[in-house]
Amino acid sequence: MAHHLTLASTSVYRHELLSRTGLSFATANPKVDENELKATVRDPQQLARGLAIAKAQSLSDQGGWIIGSDQVVALEEKIFGKPHTAERAQEQLSMMQGRTHQIITAVAVHSARETWAWVDVTEMQMRPLTAAQIERYVVVDQPLDCAGSYKIERRGLTLFEKIQSEDFSAIQGLPLIRLINYLVTKGFVVP
Repeated sequence: MAHHLTLASTSVYRHELLSRTGLSFATANPKVDENELKATVRDPQQLARGLAIAKAQSLSDQGGWIIGSDQVVALEEKIFGKPHTAERAQEQLSMMQGRTHQIITAVAVHSARETWAWVDVTEMQMRPLTAAQIERYVVVDQPLDCAGSYKIERRGLTLFEKIQSEDFSAIQGLPLIRLINYLVTKGFVVP
């Protein structure tokens, strides 16, 4: 049975992850003002879940099944977004070095009948880093478009002592194991 599937994201990372499944899907830019939700929701898990649902539901006019996802990096109660500048990336990494933070990745699937959502929490223990190591890393990987200021799929992995995760793909932006298990229950055929 063929299903129309849309990924509500223009992220190259999420597109690449979903492509690994062999599923046929379209992509579309979600129609969501993320700043509105970020201004009112302070709990990292609620924020990630709310944004994933909002992204999926924002494209309900497309029909079919829509996947929304969002990721939040949190150190205790502080939420780290995309740094956009090298200086801000170095500042974020300086605050996290030598400490454990969380990557909270939410996924939502919306259809005409229902909305399903799930949140993955990964514990990331960063090793102690010097200011020179942080600066060198930011120059090499340019993680300016990544929440938390590192690219785990590149050299960012070298920043960590320990990672505890149920699903490594969640760290990269889309928890594929839980997502695929859900889609299979809805009749999607995954190789």
